Amino acid sequence: MKPFVNLFDFRQKINYKTEVLSGLTVAMTMIPESLSFAILAGLSPLTGLYAAFLMGLVTAVLGGRPGMVSGGAGATVVTLIALVPAHGVEYVFAAVALAGVLQITVGICRLGKFIRLVPQPVMYGFVNGLAVIIFMAQIEQFKITSASGTTWLTGTALWTMLGLVALTILIVIYFPKITKAVPASLVAIVVVSLIVLGLGIDTKTVQDIARISGGFPPFHIPTVPFTLATLQIIFPYALVMAGVGLIESLLTLNVVDEITGTKGRGNKEAVAQGTANIVNGFFTGMGGCAMIAQSFVNLSAGSRARLSGIIAAVTILLIILFGAPIIERVPMAALVGVMIMVAIGTFEWISLRIVNKMPKHDIVVGVLVALITIWLHNLALAVLIGVIVAALVFAWESAKRIRARKYTDSDGVKHYEIFGPLFFGSVSTFLEKFDIQNDPNEVVVDFKESRVADMSAIEALNKLTERYHKAGKTLRLRHLSEDCRTLLKNAASVIDVNVIEDPEYRVAAD
Repeated sequence: MKPFVNLFDFRQKINYKTEVLSGLTVAMTMIPESLSFAILAGLSPLTGLYAAFLMGLVTAVLGGRPGMVSGGAGATVVTLIALVPAHGVEYVFAAVALAGVLQITVGICRLGKFIRLVPQPVMYGFVNGLAVIIFMAQIEQFKITSASGTTWLTGTALWTMLGLVALTILIVIYFPKITKAVPASLVAIVVVSLIVLGLGIDTKTVQDIARISGGFPPFHIPTVPFTLATLQIIFPYALVMAGVGLIESLLTLNVVDEITGTKGRGNKEAVAQGTANIVNGFFTGMGGCAMIAQSFVNLSAGSRARLSGIIAAVTILLIILFGAPIIERVPMAALVGVMIMVAIGTFEWISLRIVNKMPKHDIVVGVLVALITIWLHNLALAVLIGVIVAALVFAWESAKRIRARKYTDSDGVKHYEIFGPLFFGSVSTFLEKFDIQNDPNEVVVDFKESRVADMSAIEALNKLTERYHKAGKTLRLRHLSEDCRTLLKNAASVIDVNVIEDPEYRVAAD
């Protein structure tokens, strides 16, 4: 059995003071965000806080990435907005639990590795778009809601808010120059809160968003009919939520990997996310996924282990149970200032410095992903479109790179040595390389530096063989790798090509 310390980290000595303080800082920044997302979805504020506690605790203990923070994230909540007014909150809990089952299935089937298909420009676009979203969300805190509607702060209230935000930012920037023993974000929140309370400054506080006192999350089986009709209602929402949650979680895991220089475990994280969402569904939480902003807060505070995530989750629970009167008096300006610094730290500034050194299509992909992320607030769609565009660009570029070296040997046999992959995008260029009318009676196509990749390539070889056959000539294929020969063998009932077996030729396994 592994020692108990491994529950919190992997092969790493824990700095307990740093982990505890990091966890407290994360809890302070997570509370208003979880409240806002719950209200946005038409759910009870406590539903958002329960999600922050349950997601944070379960993924901190079971997840594949120490130092990463999960909670009631807006990316997943927005997928459920339409479900609340149409069918009610009980269907939301059922959909969240089903999304968890789907995420566990992805982890068990080890499909998390497909996150490797996300190229770097998409990562830049995702992170930069998210940084802008985080920043714009803070601008919303400069509004106030009253019976007559929502209006911008003006006059003294506006200048007070701006001054406190500026003070928070200055503390976050300059306090680490004094000492790094305590997270600057936590110091900023405490100092600004004490100034506001001590001087009796009238400004917007957490309680202006919602009341956060309550009890322990109750066990609750969603009261929905266990029928096929119910499944038809919740499955589309659960599928989208599971996909969005995994994409954001695994992308966040990759970003954290880059920051820490370590390697997380994507499939284990998928199982942990799924388990946490199932628990949410049965304990009245709105579900969620990894939260990149809070993860950055955690990492910038010095955390590298699981303990900070556990501390953050337990802190949120204690605040719900006992500390609500204190936390409700924390000025929103302090939290806004911290999150603005998080947005600045989240943005990949290097992407701007190297923009003139990147291929134009990579720039287009990165900007496209960022714009979709900002415009639609749909991270999954943004990443999906980015991957599709990047894949199409790659296919186009690869299609242009297929070429053939031609020569005729002493026996009068003409050889075509093919370079580059033969696939759906390159078959037209490949077929144009051959001079059927002027070629000799025997032709050999050498695939030593190429490979037959798909059914389009096989059909192209079949067409080429038929054309030579009609011209009364023989076409043979040589140096096909084992997997290429298998493809041709499987398609033998619908194509007719001649393959030269070469027992001396071997291809290294992928």
